[in-house]
Amino acid sequence: MDEAILDVVVIGAGTAGLAALREIRKRTEHFALIDDGKWGTTCARVGCMPSKALIEAADAFHRRRDFDVFGIRGAEALHADVPAVLARVRALRDQFVAGVRKVTDTLGERAITGRARIVAPDCIEVNGRRLRTRRIVVATGSAPVVPAPWQALGDRLVTTDTLFDRDDLPARVAVVGMGAVGAEVAQALSRLGVTVTAFGSSEFVAGLGDPTVNATLLASLRQEFAVHVGLPAVVSEADDGSVRVSNGRQEVQVDAVLAALGRRPVVDGLGLDALGVPLDEHGVPLVDPTTMRIGALQVFVAGDANAHAPLQHEAADEGHIAGLIASGAVARRFRRRVPMSIVFCDPEVAVVGRRFTQLDSGDVLVGEYRFERQGRARIEQRARGVLRLYAARGIGLLLGAELCAPGGAHMAHLLALAMERTLTVHDMLRMPFYHPVLEEGLRSALRALASQLPPCGESDLAGCGPIGADALE
Repeated sequence: MDEAILDVVVIGAGTAGLAALREIRKRTEHFALIDDGKWGTTCARVGCMPSKALIEAADAFHRRRDFDVFGIRGAEALHADVPAVLARVRALRDQFVAGVRKVTDTLGERAITGRARIVAPDCIEVNGRRLRTRRIVVATGSAPVVPAPWQALGDRLVTTDTLFDRDDLPARVAVVGMGAVGAEVAQALSRLGVTVTAFGSSEFVAGLGDPTVNATLLASLRQEFAVHVGLPAVVSEADDGSVRVSNGRQEVQVDAVLAALGRRPVVDGLGLDALGVPLDEHGVPLVDPTTMRIGALQVFVAGDANAHAPLQHEAADEGHIAGLIASGAVARRFRRRVPMSIVFCDPEVAVVGRRFTQLDSGDVLVGEYRFERQGRARIEQRARGVLRLYAARGIGLLLGAELCAPGGAHMAHLLALAMERTLTVHDMLRMPFYHPVLEEGLRSALRALASQLPPCGESDLAGCGPIGADALE
């Protein structure tokens, strides 16, 4: 492998790297896949999958609070066996990782464990060897952002990279950072019995930008644990060995801090400076999102490594694009999918299409629906949250949505499909909505938009309005 010129070298065996490899293997056997030893993808090891396993356990235990409402007695006798919860999380994680490893286990010497360094646009160095290659796909993923002084906390510092390896949870935890990860994990830990205090430097949480949705989510979360936003938190060691966290207004002492300050591309020591292109403050070059290429070079950066959108489905798409172009299958630019992000707190949070902050209020109509009176949500004891839809004034084209709502993940997918197909408000209202389902809340928001648009014809079912009874809506 040292002497022959390879067609492609893929650096990183995460979601993006494996998606690229899938396309490359269809067209050439002259490739290499290099990983630094964390085989198994971020999603399977420390991200999407183990975090959702933890959230499911926490939500299942939290449901006991509604038992009396349903006429079910004895909830006070239940307790969370946290070590058993974490053992199940690890068991599921290991199964997911094993499934991912099957993709690379058959590669033989083409799968290389080691730290790769780019020496030139056509040369990679790994384990003291140099590999010549026509194209390079960089898919090195991301790592949690942790301020350097926090490292002195030792095992009192927790990230999602270390949380799931713990045998038990601390009694008191401060979650610093209230983006997607912070909101999810803070609520899950609280529901499992941990005393949680959350801090966010921004007024907005869980990736939201709509003030109405943000305020609704904050009010809901604050019913379960303390949330302090709008000021940065300072972390320091207390005299008694605990950790002090303060934002200048509120201060707590805790047993551990969970750093949820986001993730950064893993590019240190990768040698991107050898490519001769400008790098940003994070050491990442400008990447064309329609080709994943760096300028005119035959070097591609996909997934979290390019800091575009650290989401699994985006990483899979970017790896697919990079793999197709790097293997010579196509040379065209790709149209990207409608943006969508989902946060699996309760109520579920989603942002689809254009964000509230990206819209011109003069050109946009807003349709809002609150779930406090929604029939199915009340039956499920989940009657809380709000959905806000944005449509183009005059024509009613759906542009975007932000929501925190029961069943929000499912509604987000319906909305993404509608926006991908460039549907209007009336197009959506022509679709069937079953009864009783949570998605009827989506229909109510669409009707709120339709009331601000020119009416459709009387023979058009898009004009079918509300009856005015909670049981029927």
